[in-house]
Amino acid sequence: MSTVKCNDLTNVTGGIPTVKSQQLIPTAWVNFNGSGTVAIRDSEGVSSITDGGTGDYYANFAVAMANTNYAASHNVVPSVSNGGSDTYISNLATASCRLNHFEVNTRRDSSTCNVLFMGGQS
Repeated sequence: MSTVKCNDLTNVTGGIPTVKSQQLIPTAWVNFNGSGTVAIRDSEGVSSITDGGTGDYYANFAVAMANTNYAASHNVVPSVSNGGSDTYISNLATASCRLNHFEVNTRRDSSTCNVLFMGGQS
């Protein structure tokens, strides 16, 4: 049996639960295969992934963010075992976010890509 204690629990029926106006869970997240035919494995708040070319992906939000001041964090599994990997997020837009992945200074696809979004909710 669980006990839940709170002083100010709001917005539990139609969106992100908040306590004293603090967001408790991600606004959106996605786990996708970025190699070959790009496909979402699982997600919340992300409607699709657009393949912009090798190592270039766009996560498209199911509901637009209210602003572009949200945070995005990522984890991408490298496809090359012997070399440097560099992945960065750019183009924080209200409808989508861009993920760029490089290995050994070359754009590369990855079979496992994860992105987490916090804040900026509508």
